[in-house]
Amino acid sequence: MADRIGFIGLGIMGKPMAKNLLKAGYSVTVHDVVGERVEELVLDGAKAGQSSRGVAQVSDKIITMLPDSADSERAILGPNGVLEGAKPGSIIIDMSSIAPSMSQKIAAECSKKGVELLDAPVSGGEPGAINATLAIMVGGKQEVFDQCSDLLKVMGRNVVLTGDVGAGNITKLANQIIVAANIEALSEAMVLAQKAGVDPERVFNAIRGGLAGSAVMEAKAPMMLNRNFRAGFRIRLHQKDLRNVLQTAQELNVPLPVTALVQQMLGSLMNDGEGEADHSAILHFLEKMAHVEVRKGG
Repeated sequence: MADRIGFIGLGIMGKPMAKNLLKAGYSVTVHDVVGERVEELVLDGAKAGQSSRGVAQVSDKIITMLPDSADSERAILGPNGVLEGAKPGSIIIDMSSIAPSMSQKIAAECSKKGVELLDAPVSGGEPGAINATLAIMVGGKQEVFDQCSDLLKVMGRNVVLTGDVGAGNITKLANQIIVAANIEALSEAMVLAQKAGVDPERVFNAIRGGLAGSAVMEAKAPMMLNRNFRAGFRIRLHQKDLRNVLQTAQELNVPLPVTALVQQMLGSLMNDGEGEADHSAILHFLEKMAHVEVRKGG
């Protein structure tokens, strides 16, 4: 517990993750571009860092939790970034969901300074971040992972080293393919039931225990039925993830036709102003095409 932890990025996921580290007794220094978020964590016992560089200067392990590849690159490699303040032997844990090639680029630059990097994206949305039940997919060296395993288990229930640097984000991309396709398929099923005059809630209760049942269905069907699309994971972030999926697939010459279709649906919803809605709002795309609204009672 003697390790000093830095945490950069206090958004919808990062803030509760940092709070769980504080609850576990870690000394945490935080930084975010939104000052109010830093102030909230300070009230919970964190120290305030004035910059990514400043956080790294007073930390042994530095966690970044940022929206996209460019954000991680800027925060870690950019001016006044983490690498400028990190000491040889420090460990950066980038828990952002970014392109695997960017994780590898960042790791290569870190190694020149004797700094280690793990890419460790997460799945589980805001509820998982709050309840410390995230799935954490890690890429990096075994010995570095072993040094960080206890720390990661404070934030997640399932922490797995999947390979070298970049493997964590490959695993996250695979996860996002499955989640997106499941939500889209669930949306189709709910719309079909509604159009046929069958209560979608009864359909959900009938099929949830069978082969179609899934964690995605358990999380997202109640949101659809209650017309609750408050973001646990935003459409714009899932669209970004699928963009990274398709970019990586192109580099590897892997066709992903269903993923490409769902990514277009997400893009359409963003054009309709739904980028900040939960990704369960994929339902709206299907409802619009079928001229129907899913609701309890059929």
